[in-house]
Amino acid sequence: MKGSNPVLSDRVFKSAYMGSYGVEGMTLGGVKVKTFTLFSILLLGGYFSWMHPGSLLLFLGLGLGFILALIISFVPKTAPFLSPLYAACEGVFLGVVSHIFEIRYPGIVLQAVGATLGVFLLMLFLYNNRIIRVTGRLKLGIIAATFGIAIFYFVSMILSFFGIRIGIIYSSSPLGILFSIFVVGVAAFNLLLDFDFIENMSERGAEKYFEWYAAFGLMVTLVWLYIEILRLISKFRER
Repeated sequence: MKGSNPVLSDRVFKSAYMGSYGVEGMTLGGVKVKTFTLFSILLLGGYFSWMHPGSLLLFLGLGLGFILALIISFVPKTAPFLSPLYAACEGVFLGVVSHIFEIRYPGIVLQAVGATLGVFLLMLFLYNNRIIRVTGRLKLGIIAATFGIAIFYFVSMILSFFGIRIGIIYSSSPLGILFSIFVVGVAAFNLLLDFDFIENMSERGAEKYFEWYAAFGLMVTLVWLYIEILRLISKFRER
């Protein structure tokens, strides 16, 4: 049941109240509706900040989004109320970031959106048809890779405060491109863990509010995937 996405964690699942007899619980259809709703809100927020880009919106969206994500992660029952706000903040943040990349690399946003959608549909197809089975060994590998990347990014951020920059993250060299391809691959495989986790929760009858929470967790992975694809394409465009 464990997933590398900290939002869709085993700790959270164990805390979910399993619906009683006769009480409607979480369903896959419900998760789809909530996911569509959150991404619609994200797109609206992204459109607004795209049309009105600025550093204030960038840091406001990032800061508020981070705070809301922490609250939702630790108090899942707030998901129905706070996840739409989180989606709006994330959209504002991504709108500004996308606008910055688009100015430097015209056409990159459309490419990144298309690639993200393509990867999502591919991983969904692979999961639904059990072409790739989410085994315990696969989960362990994805979890280890994900936490390794998180630690690497965290160390890079700390070093940046001292003027030290780890070039592999930003470099368009062959090594830098391979690193980005690896990160995109790990993010894509995280989708498999998310699908598996959501399916298990719905089968076990988690409480209805978990549909919002599951949609929120899936959005976290997709946003990460989009950002990494955006970075990867930018490296190719620089060569």
